[in-house]
Amino acid sequence: MNQLDALKQLTTVVADTGDFNQIAAFSPRDATTNPSLILKAVQKPEYAHLLKDAVAKYGSQGADEVMNRLLVAFGGEILKLIPGRVSTEVDARLSFDTEATVTRARRIIDLYQGEGVHVDRVLIKMASTWEGIQAAARLEREGIHTNLTLLFSFAQAVACGQAKVQLISPFVGRIYDWYKKSAGAGWDEAANAGANDPGVQSVRAIYNFYKKHGIATEVMGASFRNVGQITALAGCDLLTISPDLLAQLAASEAPLTKALDADAAKAMDIPFVQYDEAGFRFALNEDAMATEKLAEGIRAFVADTIKLEAMMG
Repeated sequence: MNQLDALKQLTTVVADTGDFNQIAAFSPRDATTNPSLILKAVQKPEYAHLLKDAVAKYGSQGADEVMNRLLVAFGGEILKLIPGRVSTEVDARLSFDTEATVTRARRIIDLYQGEGVHVDRVLIKMASTWEGIQAAARLEREGIHTNLTLLFSFAQAVACGQAKVQLISPFVGRIYDWYKKSAGAGWDEAANAGANDPGVQSVRAIYNFYKKHGIATEVMGASFRNVGQITALAGCDLLTISPDLLAQLAASEAPLTKALDADAAKAMDIPFVQYDEAGFRFALNEDAMATEKLAEGIRAFVADTIKLEAMMG
């Protein structure tokens, strides 16, 4: 059995791509998209028509509506290839506006429903800012499920659990990137690999906290740099993986063992934590890595959204 098949027995495997032709090859249950992945996809000849169609039909209704229609067009194509859910991201420029995020999310869901897609097959993605988390709490109460992304800190995960969001996406690779860059020449790759990887450790702490305290929010490790980070999180609720790394897993016959275990977490001595807004903001501010990576991630998604809008003409 290859590592991908072995992983699927322990964890729900999700494809992290806007390139839906690559999705079918790996038979994931779910798929995730973001503005950067959509931008990458529409520059390929086989997907350019989706952008042209959206502009031709809805260009007169403004950039926001064209963008919504483009995202839903991609999501709809992806849903034809998977049995589960697709994650569709709201405009990152709304990351600090709860009301606007809720409004945009409702519009995206309305468009999916207009295409015959059930609400339970879509996760609305937004950044794990305080405002994004509060928007998600409202949407969840309305029956619209959410995926809180750009999550780098324990504080963000705690607040998402309090908000009863459906799923969180802690970013393993970007946490690893920050610590590696901060260490500079002093970084020891071997000593910080696998279970010792700072990104892996972050996800493990969140997973164990959720399972210990009966928090139903799903944990989906994301943003992987290497196969070792993935195999060190075998047993996590879900893992969203790029096509390149899915291919590496499928090509490997190396043994895979369960690394995360919900029953084991229940027996651990992990204190319960919760945050109000002031406590959340302070805890996030105390975490230099999370503060920097959250801001950087929002800026990057905004930049790619603006590039997509420019392509709309």
